[in-house]
Amino acid sequence: MLEKEEFTAMPSNKNSDIMEDNKDMTTACVQVAVKGATPLVDGLSESDSGVELTNENSPLTAAEPPSPFSPKLIDNNTSPQDGDESRSRKRRRNQSEEQESLWESDSQDVGSSQLSLRQRPRPRTIFQAGVKPTTKSRRQNRKQEPHIVLYSFLPRTNTPHVDLMEQDSKDSAQSSSTTSSSETHTEYNDNKGFSIGELVWGKIKGFSWWPGMVVTWRATGKRRANHGMRWLQWFGDGKFSEVSADKLDSITSFPKFFSQASYTKLASYRRAVFQALEMASVRAEKTFPPCESDSPDEQVKPMLDWANGGFLPKGGEGLKPRPNDNTNPLDHRVQDVSLSDYFPNTKRSKVSVCKSKAEVEESYSREQMVNEVLQNKGSIEDFCLSCGKTRAATFHPLFEGGLCQTCKDVYLEMSYMYDDDGYQSYCTVCCGGREVLLCGNANCCRCFCVDCLDILVDPGASNQARYLDPWRCYMCQPPLTYGVLRRRHDWSLKLQEFFANDNGHEFEAPKIYPAVPAEQRRPIRVLSLFDGIATGYLVLRDLGFKVDQYVASEVCEDSISVGVVRHEGKIHYVHDVRNISKKNMLEWGPFDLVIGGSPCNDLSIVNPARKGLYEGTGRLFFEFYRLLSEAKPKEGENRPFFWMFENVVAMGVNDKRDISRFLECNPVMIDAIEVSAAHRARYFWGNLPGMNRPLCASGMDKLELQDCLEHGRVAKFGKVRTITTRSNSIKQGKDQHFPVLMNGKEDILWCTELERIFGFPVHYTDVSNMGRGARQKLLGRSWSVPVIRHLFAPLKDYYACE
Repeated sequence: MLEKEEFTAMPSNKNSDIMEDNKDMTTACVQVAVKGATPLVDGLSESDSGVELTNENSPLTAAEPPSPFSPKLIDNNTSPQDGDESRSRKRRRNQSEEQESLWESDSQDVGSSQLSLRQRPRPRTIFQAGVKPTTKSRRQNRKQEPHIVLYSFLPRTNTPHVDLMEQDSKDSAQSSSTTSSSETHTEYNDNKGFSIGELVWGKIKGFSWWPGMVVTWRATGKRRANHGMRWLQWFGDGKFSEVSADKLDSITSFPKFFSQASYTKLASYRRAVFQALEMASVRAEKTFPPCESDSPDEQVKPMLDWANGGFLPKGGEGLKPRPNDNTNPLDHRVQDVSLSDYFPNTKRSKVSVCKSKAEVEESYSREQMVNEVLQNKGSIEDFCLSCGKTRAATFHPLFEGGLCQTCKDVYLEMSYMYDDDGYQSYCTVCCGGREVLLCGNANCCRCFCVDCLDILVDPGASNQARYLDPWRCYMCQPPLTYGVLRRRHDWSLKLQEFFANDNGHEFEAPKIYPAVPAEQRRPIRVLSLFDGIATGYLVLRDLGFKVDQYVASEVCEDSISVGVVRHEGKIHYVHDVRNISKKNMLEWGPFDLVIGGSPCNDLSIVNPARKGLYEGTGRLFFEFYRLLSEAKPKEGENRPFFWMFENVVAMGVNDKRDISRFLECNPVMIDAIEVSAAHRARYFWGNLPGMNRPLCASGMDKLELQDCLEHGRVAKFGKVRTITTRSNSIKQGKDQHFPVLMNGKEDILWCTELERIFGFPVHYTDVSNMGRGARQKLLGRSWSVPVIRHLFAPLKDYYACE
């Protein structure tokens, strides 16, 4: 994604004397390191051949976007070397004791030895189960690592995937040149704004919006930026990227682009945000009162409040570069910003026995947890399996053990996040991890981080797994005990319970309506909001319900065409949900069932530019809430009334809890994999009878991909990953294979096969001469028919059926 063919090193002010003495030694060390390096695309620099990755140099892992404060040599002299460093979702968290001691002993002169190395990536090699390396487009193996010392930060950091072919993000190299402002202020003259020196938010595929600074092309040592592009230097480690001006926004849009999830999980992101705000405060001449607390969070909080408040009193004007500022960000007077205290060591230091019990619990590491369970016969259920804390807040849904409240919130958000290759974005055990190993079972999409294997299973488990072909994960292996890791025998039920009992709020149980005698049942009246392709009507008719009225709000013309053609005009379409008034509700009602699922693009954490529940399409939830309130029976009306709201599982915990607060109930999580040939995990809120009962397949459900294919076509996989509106979501596995073989060659899924996977009748979406792409988009936004059938079936006790 990002690259550097040259590096510079710049000491902090207090370490300039040390740098001169170590200059020659540093250069020689890098030359030795680079000699054996093998550049790979998008892979974290680690050694396959025993070269040890130590922990004292770059403030970031190779997978984390950058910052303008990479150290530079004395007097702005540079020492360019060839080197490798690229991004990957294989991640390493715990480093050796020696690395930690290096961090502690050298924390006083961190600026004196920092190096940032990157080189143009080549096709990477994957470490997925087996001895023979294979060139892949994703999921790379670890390349040989220059013998460079890296900082060690949080116990777990995320490594997002980056698409290196993206047009608006082009990798770059670190510069050794210094440019005067008079030469560069006219560099970007395409009338798109964002001149040299401006602080901005930039977007690169696979990452949250990241703070950076617009720089001249001369600072990069590369060519001029293409028309409409800007060279950015990222806060965090000072690397460069060429980014489209359309993917930039002012740093003053802090509340819009600041990602709390990334800030919580990524040490590099916290560092980048801190450095951006430090530079902004210098420009705005903003000072903050000294903080009495030793907590890094408390020290940074005033800066975050200032940014979220609009950088007052000067606002955006105060953040602009001054005319006499040097345009080379590496020479900025905030260059010695260091957050060594803000990033704790990988292993927490042991606290005094005189401190409180809560503090002692905080000090537990997972190594101590394992020792306590194996040597002292402690109960694994008392510990957080993800971080080692005692007194777990809840159980781990898949393995014996618990989760603390913080790790539980992370698990709720991240456990159903998948990368473009269909594998989980994070470790199945801890929902984190820097380096992960992928399960070799073609029907499994889980991954496990190296740290969990080496700590929870056995110190050499990860190395053994690398040479197994295929390596099967601990969800696919027999249910034995591996170290302290043991799969729950009832994990599928526990998983449902885990998501159903996320009691961010406790609510009263929904009102239970008694069943209606058969002779008194009447046809059902339905209001469907964000109706899509009329899945609700289709399921009701399949179940035999008599439908008296089905009012559907939908704005997509293709979706409306499907509903009109397939259901012969029996659906009353009313278009935009925002235009439905109280008068309309009285005219069309009363309703017995209100259903809907608002658009998820601004709620899903897979979208780094999401706006959340209160902005963009996220606000459409409140239209559902408004009309649901209008449709509910008034005081004194004694009739059954049911409702259901659906949305993605991969949403922020706070958004989920806000939705639950408005709807006054907690959701149930249902994955269509139990009743279909594809994954599709969704949250369902509502008061339908038996919503949390186990999901059971019926005789008509097609559970295997082969059951969904046309004659003469062979499935390469038993199940497929979640099918979305994106055309490449049908590709499977780490190799991105198409899931079907036809005449000995790989082939895509046909539209009729996609319809069978979702449970629709064949040719259901074949209307209005729509192409394959348009039909997949309709299906990718729809509900899974077997899941809705499972939820609607109990209503047969209340309404008339044929």
